[in-house]
Amino acid sequence: GSLPTKNGNISGPGCLIVLDQWGHVRSTITGHGIDGPWDMTALDGGNVTDLFVTNVLGGIIGHHKSANGGTVQRLVITSGPGRTPYVLKSTTIGSGFSAKTDPNALVIGPTGDSLGRDGTLYVADSVNNRIAAIPDAVFRHSSDGPGRTVSKGAALNDPLGLVTAPNGNVITANGGNGNLVEVTPGGTQAAVVTVDNNSGGGGNLFGLAVKPGARAVYFVDDFGSDNNLQILF
Repeated sequence: GSLPTKNGNISGPGCLIVLDQWGHVRSTITGHGIDGPWDMTALDGGNVTDLFVTNVLGGIIGHHKSANGGTVQRLVITSGPGRTPYVLKSTTIGSGFSAKTDPNALVIGPTGDSLGRDGTLYVADSVNNRIAAIPDAVFRHSSDGPGRTVSKGAALNDPLGLVTAPNGNVITANGGNGNLVEVTPGGTQAAVVTVDNNSGGGGNLFGLAVKPGARAVYFVDDFGSDNNLQILF
């Protein structure tokens, strides 16, 4: 996902950039409800993939202002050997998420998202310090609004990156401090662990990924010049 800026200001709705296996840009995807892509997750079906993109621009700047606020867009994408991926269908499955500009983060809005085993899409609602759930995300034909609140407040502090653990729980990275928070589908905040103490950890955490075949999670530490990818066992 790419959200362009010019002279420090947002300059357009952004796009998705398609890279090949060598990291070369093959194409870009614009339109189809893409409006400030901030994070994404996918359900890989082989030649057809469902891509879930969170958008942060709706309702906050210029010609992007709308009643929809931040959105979640499901893009059905087809691809195959030697073919550049293209969009078959686009559906807004989430809308009305709070979003706002921010001098440090550029924009704050719906960020990380992850698909649960039962087809529920979990979304980090960063502005409201909550985890939202959109049921039947793969097959729904309309928006579920800002989704159902799974958990809010307490240890959640500007949740950003989000991933579903093998046990079905959701793990999110706080933008407001250096903590990872584990939340059950029922809303219980089951565990909190500090993974970044640098300057209190504020603004240092973002992306998350579960290590395949292991009880471990990769996380991005954006602190200062030490930008790196770390792992928590």
